[in-house]
Amino acid sequence: MKFRIILFLSIVITGSCKENVIPKPKAMLSLEFQSGEYETFENDCGYSFEKNKLAHLKIEDNCAMVLDYPMMKGSIYLTYKSVENNIRELLLDAEKLTYEHVVKADAIAPKEFRNDTRKVYGMFYEVTGNAASQSQFYVTDSVNHFLTGSLYFYAKPNYDSIYPAAVYLQQDIRRIMESLHWEKESP
Repeated sequence: MKFRIILFLSIVITGSCKENVIPKPKAMLSLEFQSGEYETFENDCGYSFEKNKLAHLKIEDNCAMVLDYPMMKGSIYLTYKSVENNIRELLLDAEKLTYEHVVKADAIAPKEFRNDTRKVYGMFYEVTGNAASQSQFYVTDSVNHFLTGSLYFYAKPNYDSIYPAAVYLQQDIRRIMESLHWEKESP
């Protein structure tokens, strides 16, 4: 009997010293980035736009460009093509490129873009989840110009970790789309 009482008391005493485990609430990483300062970028490729001064611009062949954001380990890739009675193929290719990410994406949210004054029409796709690209877009005047863009991070896709940078760069993409100005003819 004494043994049972001692055993019971030792279990109660040792068991009462533990803290209750309380799960932590879910949270997002809170990073703050500098507000963007924009400057107009003009080129010989048939279009101009406002770019963030934080981005390092690399111009490649055939009017392709990369806006690199080293502090966020991300880049916006831009590809220009002139429309030569092939608008349907260009639109299908842009959509196909976006939906290749559906395998890893949780969702792809398309948003139509339209600026009748500047004759800029297109789509912006926000990709959520652990996809390789967090955003895709295209803009065109449907007659001469077609520009596609993709946002990639040079890190393994982990949506929770890159979310703040993705939101920041998506705002820069929207700024590119909103400020885009076509030249009269293709280069």
